[in-house]
Amino acid sequence: MIRSLFVAALAALVFVPFGTAEEPKKEKLTVELSGDIKDEALQKNAPANGVIASQKEWEGLAKAWGIKDAPKVDFAKELLIVGTWKGSSFLVKATVKNGDLSVSAGGSKDLRDGFRWKVQSINRDGIKSVQGKPLPMA
Repeated sequence: MIRSLFVAALAALVFVPFGTAEEPKKEKLTVELSGDIKDEALQKNAPANGVIASQKEWEGLAKAWGIKDAPKVDFAKELLIVGTWKGSSFLVKATVKNGDLSVSAGGSKDLRDGFRWKVQSINRDGIKSVQGKPLPMA
């Protein structure tokens, strides 16, 4: 009897969503770039909120970081998320809760000289703000 109740409770947890946070719609990424930069001073060029919402911002970052042949992005449909890390590997994650986008990064703790970076596109649909601040129009 107790075993049955435990199994039922565990099954209920599996099917109950926690909170309303969700990842942006998964679609084929139009931009998925990464690299390694030795000059740590250039890390300051990353957007503070982890998001690029205009071609001008994207061109500025690409120039600062020496990104060759930076792809064009339709910022009316997509945003770019940007993450940096001083360890050898990391992931960048975008989370949307009630239309508010948050970007986070986390990875290995084996610190190395310089920094690693990633830039990925996400679908702009349903995103109204970034960390509580209104999303700029494309």
